[in-house]
Amino acid sequence: MRKRRFMQCDVFTSVPTKGNGLAVVVDGDGLSDARMQAFAAWTNLAETTFLMPATTGEADYKVRIFTPAREMLFAGHPTLGSCASWVRAGGKPKTAGVVKQECGVGIVSIDVTGAVPAFAAPKTTVAPLPAEKLHAIANALGLKPDRIVRTAQLANGPVWQVLELASAEDVLAADSTKIRYPQFLGVGLIGAHAEGSECAFEVRMFGASSGMSEDPITGSLNAAIACWMYGSGYWHEPVTVAQGTRINRVGRLFIRHDGASNTVWVGGQTCFLIEGVLTL
Repeated sequence: MRKRRFMQCDVFTSVPTKGNGLAVVVDGDGLSDARMQAFAAWTNLAETTFLMPATTGEADYKVRIFTPAREMLFAGHPTLGSCASWVRAGGKPKTAGVVKQECGVGIVSIDVTGAVPAFAAPKTTVAPLPAEKLHAIANALGLKPDRIVRTAQLANGPVWQVLELASAEDVLAADSTKIRYPQFLGVGLIGAHAEGSECAFEVRMFGASSGMSEDPITGSLNAAIACWMYGSGYWHEPVTVAQGTRINRVGRLFIRHDGASNTVWVGGQTCFLIEGVLTL
């Protein structure tokens, strides 16, 4: 055991305690898988990350991401929070303005040139949502068929069962009490707010392996949805998405599509609440 630099931050919000909490062990090298998983279970946050030297010359650092129950190949708020923590700890990217993060899905780029850092969404595969899964999810959430606009099964490391509903009000009204992991995993809802609203869409996520009844703000889910929407021609302009409203969070994701490179960028702010040293 040794002393390690530690940070705890709130991601995808400008209001401390109203985003998605993340624990970051900045000096994560040398820890066993079992020790990392045990610490993630102890923090009891949606995710805990461990930063370590990159294993490829392209990357600036490597991150491993753990929920209280398992390791994840990729996740959005741990990507932005880990990047912000690495920079705050003195990290300097090899390429000015772009941080290259090595993780389970490969190299993820984070654009740090703007006011709101944004990660490049990983490649997302889109497939039909199996009828039996749609039926089970709709029944569990109490959704009426005529309020379901379109569905898809999306994979960008995690696998997501996504339902677009007729409105943000439908999303916020969904009863999630019967949606629990492991029977349900990665269930996402999205619906449009009325024109002129602060945010264009409302998102909710259920069935998180962290054991939370509802994930506050989910960058990887929003990245997958954005790849689906831009790729299918449903979205064309930048959008702001709200998440966490139903559980008293103020989550905001700023999403844009670069047509020239066909890249979806998912941005969000990070607030630091705790900085210190831990013995692990």
